[in-house]
Amino acid sequence: MKNILVTGGAGFIGSHLVRLLVNKYPKYHIVNMDVLTYAGNLENLKDIQDKVNYTFVKCDICDLEKVKQVFKDYQIDSVIHLAAESHVDRSIKDPFSFAQTNIMGTLSLLQAAKFEWQGDFKDKLFYHVSTDEVYGSLGEDGYFLETTAYDPHSPYSASKASSDHFVRAFHDTYGFPTVISNCSNNYGSFQFPEKLIPLFINNICLNKPLPVYGKGENVRDWLFVNDHARAIDVIFHKGRLGETYNIGGFNEWKNIDLIKVMIKTVDRLLGREEGVSEKLITYVTDRAGHDVRYAIDSTKLKNELGWEPSLQFEEGIEKTVKWYLENKDWMENITSGDYQKYYKEMYNVN
Repeated sequence: MKNILVTGGAGFIGSHLVRLLVNKYPKYHIVNMDVLTYAGNLENLKDIQDKVNYTFVKCDICDLEKVKQVFKDYQIDSVIHLAAESHVDRSIKDPFSFAQTNIMGTLSLLQAAKFEWQGDFKDKLFYHVSTDEVYGSLGEDGYFLETTAYDPHSPYSASKASSDHFVRAFHDTYGFPTVISNCSNNYGSFQFPEKLIPLFINNICLNKPLPVYGKGENVRDWLFVNDHARAIDVIFHKGRLGETYNIGGFNEWKNIDLIKVMIKTVDRLLGREEGVSEKLITYVTDRAGHDVRYAIDSTKLKNELGWEPSLQFEEGIEKTVKWYLENKDWMENITSGDYQKYYKEMYNVN
C-alpha cells in the first residue's frame, strides 16, 4: 500500500500518469493535487474519477500550510512532482510566475514532505519531474547526458534548473530520498493547444496559419506521452535514490519537417489532397533565446531499468492526430474556456 501524491495530475503529462497508476496499482491510493490553472483539466480524467483508489484535491503547491495538511490527511509517503508552468513563450512574458510556481512551489513541497516525514525516510520518495531544457542548447552533434552541465536560456528552463538544484540540495543536506528525471518534448492526447502539435493540428483543421519560428530549423527530440508515463513508473519503482535519469525518444526532428509530417497526416485523414495545407505555413520572427537543438541520451535509463520508447514519431503522430480529430468537442471546450466549468459542476463549487 502506498499513498502517492501526484502534483499537476490534471495536466497533460500528469493525467496520463495518474490514469496509469490508478489502473495499474489498485492497492495504491493516488492523490491528484492540482490548482486547475488554464492547463489543468479534470475532464482529462473522467474515465477514472470514480475509482476507489483515486482522490482529487484542489490546492496550490505554493500554499505551504495547505500542502502540509494534504500530507497529513492522506498520510502521503511518496510524491511525484509534475506541477509546473511549462510554456517558454509565457515565461518570456511573465518570468515571475514561473519562478513562483516552479521554484517556490517545489520548495513548498519539499518542506512539507520534510516536516511530515520527520527524518523517517524509510519507504519514502520525492520524485521530481524536470525537462531537458535545463541543459541549454546543442550544436549539430552530441547529446544531453545526466552529467551535462546546466545552461538554461529561458526563464522557464532557469526556473526548472533552480527547482532541480533544490531537490538535489535536500538530498545532499538532509539525506532526503529523491530522484529526478529530465525528459524531452512530449506529444499525445489531452495536450493544451498552446503547444506546437495540438495547436498545429487544430489550425490545419480550421485552415488557419501555421506560425513557424525563424526558418523552422530548430531541432527537438519527441516522446509519446504514454512512454513518458511508463518511464516515470519504472523510475519511481526501481530508480536509485539521489540519481538523475534522462528520458528521451531517440527521435529528433527539425520543426519544419515535423510540421510537414503533421500536415500530410491531417490532410490524409480529412480526405484532402496530400500537402494542400502546406500553404498555411507562415514564418514569423524567431523566439528570443531560441535554443537550436535538444537531443537526449536515455542509455542510462535503458541499461539500468530496461525502459525504452515503444513508438517512433510517425506511428505516434498518427495516433495523436486521430485522437484530436475524434475528440473535437474536447478541443472546442479547451479553446473556448468551457472546460473550466467542469470542476465547478463536478464539485458543486463557485
